[in-house]
Amino acid sequence: MVPLAAEPIAHFGSLTITNSMINAWIVGIVLIIGAAIIRFTIKQKPGKFQNAAEMLCEFFLKTMDSVTHDRVRSKKFFPLVTTLFLFILLNNWLGQIPGTGTFGVWKLIHNELELVPVLRPATSDLNLTLALGIFSILCTHLVGITTLGFFRHAGKFFQIGGILKSLKKGPLGIFTALIEFGAGLIEAAGEIARAISLSLRLFGNIFAGEVLMTVMLGLAAYAVPLPFQALELLVGVIQATVFAMLILVFLTLATEPPHGEHAENH
Repeated sequence: MVPLAAEPIAHFGSLTITNSMINAWIVGIVLIIGAAIIRFTIKQKPGKFQNAAEMLCEFFLKTMDSVTHDRVRSKKFFPLVTTLFLFILLNNWLGQIPGTGTFGVWKLIHNELELVPVLRPATSDLNLTLALGIFSILCTHLVGITTLGFFRHAGKFFQIGGILKSLKKGPLGIFTALIEFGAGLIEAAGEIARAISLSLRLFGNIFAGEVLMTVMLGLAAYAVPLPFQALELLVGVIQATVFAMLILVFLTLATEPPHGEHAENH
């Protein structure tokens, strides 16, 4: 059975190397090499590889335009959203390569000799998915601050200015401002919930797929697991798309003006 936590493979001082970290490093190296090849082989007359890369970029931009309705913002969000999508997708698919989860080293665990896989899909490790969720949400706030300014962005969650202005509007205005202040605090708490839900959704689906494939391979090593493996490839695409599109939506919302600002200016 697939253990819930990633298994340690090696130790370098206080740093513990787990099998999921190895997979994440492999994907990171592949993405860096791929980006370097594209960057340093760009030609005025593109070849097949450059054409494929340009078509893929244009497809991503058009898809992002359907959410942002603004090509300028789509280009601004493109590096982060596309990198997250490709990183998650390749990590999901890397788990379907023969040897992942089966090739490993024998170690004594709880006084029992067990096979510890050297490779494990990084997205089946809650540590990585939680880190991705927190990092992504922090990036949305950073983009919001750089776009709107610190105080305008913070005003979406801590509407202190609204309370101060409501003192001139009487009891009803103060009551309305207090409700809006409470709603802002709820929205701030929702940012934490977003990071958790992003990480748990990705982790749960990929980890469940690993468990399913382990069970199927235990029942029959040939033919029978193939439909489930094809399903896992599809799930990998879906989960990467869902994660990236949600981050795109959060980025779009973060760069929108605070609620009621236009009405107040009017």
